[in-house]
Parts: sequence; structure tokens; C-alpha cells
Amino acid sequence: MVAEDGFSNRQSRRGMTRWLRRVGGWAGILLALGLLASAALPVSAGAAKDGGHQVAGGGKTIIEGGGPGLVPVTTVLAFHANAQGGAFECLALMPPVATSFSPESGDFEVNAMYVTGKVTSVTVKDGTAVLHGTATVTGLGAGTNEPFTFTVKAGGPGTTATLVISGLAFQEILLEGQVTIH
Repeated sequence: MVAEDGFSNRQSRRGMTRWLRRVGGWAGILLALGLLASAALPVSAGAAKDGGHQVAGGGKTIIEGGGPGLVPVTTVLAFHANAQGGAFECLALMPPVATSFSPESGDFEVNAMYVTGKVTSVTVKDGTAVLHGTATVTGLGAGTNEPFTFTVKAGGPGTTATLVISGLAFQEILLEGQVTIH
């Protein structure tokens, strides 16, 4: 019997079988090359140390105890890190007037400090992640290539974090947002 394309069913089946064998052969070759390439990739020291953990989070925090003179300070922060590195951002805002009894004490408009940096290592233990890196800091503690340590617990509002940079330590409580550690 002749099919619409002018070939017999037997020829169509043979052609299809040949085509499937070719595709299967190429797929096997590509799979083998992919496996060889992935086996040849170096394992970073961080991956061996932390088991490939991923840490990410963001939100709004308040600094425990505020700034000098009991000035309330809030921060907006965001970060992500894994064995290959990551990024860290933290913007600290305070009221324009340094007294806590001023009507403006609830207006967080003044850039007190901005930290933008690269995470170079991350370790995870018991639901807590410790990120290390270097950052550029403006405002309070200003400098470039400043080493920092950021310690954070997994969770939502109420979870705690500590940023140590430029010889300063900031104890923070997450008000909004989420921190995940995988």
C-alpha cells in the first residue's frame, strides 16, 4: 500500500526507525558530554563546607536600641548567597530630627548608612546563616572594601539579624519580610 507521501508504509516505518536511532544516538552523545563536563567542574571550598546551601531574604528591620540618643533607625535590606557568592544590600534610615520626642521622629527619610557588598562565603548551622564579604559603606562607618559579617536566622517578622561592619555592630529585628535558608 502506498501512503499519501508516495512512500509505502514499510518505507515510512524504516525511515522513522532510522531517524529515531539517529536522534537517540545524538542524545546519548550529548548526555555523555554533559556528564563529563559537569564531573570536570571544580567544587568550590564553600560548596564542600556548607553542603550547597542557599540563603536569601529581604525586608524591613528596626535596630534594637536605635541610634545615638535613642533615635529610631529602620533598615531596608536584601541579600542572597550560596557557595559561589552573593550580594548584600542594607539601607539604614532615620528621622530628620535627632530627638525621639519630635513630630518628625516617625519619618524615616535620612540616609544614615548604606552598605552594598559582595558575599564571599556562607556557612549554615542550625537554621542560622553567617555571610562574610566586603562592601562599600556610605554615611556612618563610610569606607570601601570594608569586611562585613551578617548573621541571620531563618524566619519572618521577629527573626533576628546582626550586621558587623566598619567596627560597628547592629542588632536588628525583622518587621516585614522573610529569610529563607535551604
